[in-house]
Amino acid sequence: MAGLRMGQGVLRRKPIEQIEEVAPSEQLTRTLGLAQLTAIGIGGIIGAGIFALAGAVANGTAGPAVLVSFLIAGVASAAAAFSYAEFAGMIPKAGSAYTYGYAVLGELAGWFIGWDLLLEYTAIVAVVAIGISGYFGFLLGAMGVDLPVWMLGAPGTAEGRQVDLFAMILCLFTAYLLTLGIKNAARFEMVVVVLKVLVVLLVIVIGFFHIDTSNYNPFFPYGVGGAFTGAATVFFAVFGYDAMSTAAEESKDAQRHMPKAIIYSLAISMVLYVLACLVLTGMQNYTEIDPESGFSTAFESVGLDGLANLIAVGAIIGILTVMFTFMLGVTRVWFSMSRDGLLPHWFAKTHPTRHVPVRVTWIVGVASALIAGFLPIGEAAELTNIGILLAFVVVCIAVIVLRYRQPELPRSFRCPGVPFVPAIGVVFSLWLITFLAWQTWLRFLVWLLIGLVIYFGYSYRKSNLAKEESEAPPKQP
Repeated sequence: MAGLRMGQGVLRRKPIEQIEEVAPSEQLTRTLGLAQLTAIGIGGIIGAGIFALAGAVANGTAGPAVLVSFLIAGVASAAAAFSYAEFAGMIPKAGSAYTYGYAVLGELAGWFIGWDLLLEYTAIVAVVAIGISGYFGFLLGAMGVDLPVWMLGAPGTAEGRQVDLFAMILCLFTAYLLTLGIKNAARFEMVVVVLKVLVVLLVIVIGFFHIDTSNYNPFFPYGVGGAFTGAATVFFAVFGYDAMSTAAEESKDAQRHMPKAIIYSLAISMVLYVLACLVLTGMQNYTEIDPESGFSTAFESVGLDGLANLIAVGAIIGILTVMFTFMLGVTRVWFSMSRDGLLPHWFAKTHPTRHVPVRVTWIVGVASALIAGFLPIGEAAELTNIGILLAFVVVCIAVIVLRYRQPELPRSFRCPGVPFVPAIGVVFSLWLITFLAWQTWLRFLVWLLIGLVIYFGYSYRKSNLAKEESEAPPKQP
């Protein structure tokens, strides 16, 4: 009987139609409009994809067909985006994939995905901070500024380096922005995203006039398979809306605006990616593109050396917005799990006037700063990817399950082509997971085991649903 009760317990679900009101100290403020939500989504999607991945994939994997790689990845990502949009309009609460999984597939599934996203999102913030630090060093070097070697990178990255101080400062600065209140933080994000898009558009427009169409031949130098392999790499440049969807509870009209913001942010980003790929591979032969600074070398090749610094500035601005979006995501997932009782309620307390989860924000800020400061970017990157792909799988499956279980629920947005479109998201995500190294799987399993110990040692008994079960009157025989 105990085993039966345990099995039923891990499958208990948060009723979608009865999502409870929360205490004032655990409430978030609804201040975000459609434009702000879309900007946060674009901020999470456009970053290293244009300034780094496009050149690397074009040079060694797909050639000019990197454009096809982005289109394939975009279609696969859209399948998941439609699923996220349906849930975002139906469940306007913080937590995104964690909350959706909890409501449809049960408590253990929700815990599983939420626990993993805590690590994945935090690691992404750290990896991005390290990337910005490299561009910052490039700019300072171009201006003739030499910083002490000890502060330029993590131990082991080069002789004399002890800490990536600039990356740590960036993590803490992002946490500080988020503690100011979502309205002020989103206003800053909006300004930075607009600047980033303007830089990308400037690069595209100027580069368009220096395209040599002969550089597109051959278009598939590595075969069609190279384009598909490239899609597996650039896929990680076409999500970010998932982290933005964690802010549903801070949207003025989440049921109307969240689905639109998810679709708009992905569509705008894909248009910019495709145009950027056309310009990059048209300006310079794919064999000569620098994998690390593609656009810089492309503009140098046509005599526009002066734009290299502008591109570096654009890269810094672009990647900074990614940090903002994913730190917002991890703090809202943690906040939501704590409010549900799966983690101590102490973490779910919000600031009395700013109404943001200050405690978890600073914890995430410090944790990401330590990872960024003392781990090489390769080791930090190994902490990412698998959890986000599994979140996509969970959300796509949950859409299918809920359509058949509760078709009558009101949906402000309906994912088209159910079950086929969500199934595409599931299959593509599982396929991409096969590309991940065994070390990534090992890290994932260790983190999962730690999470299972915490769940069965604390969360299973302390969750709000567990308390409701214990307080409910016994059923009459």
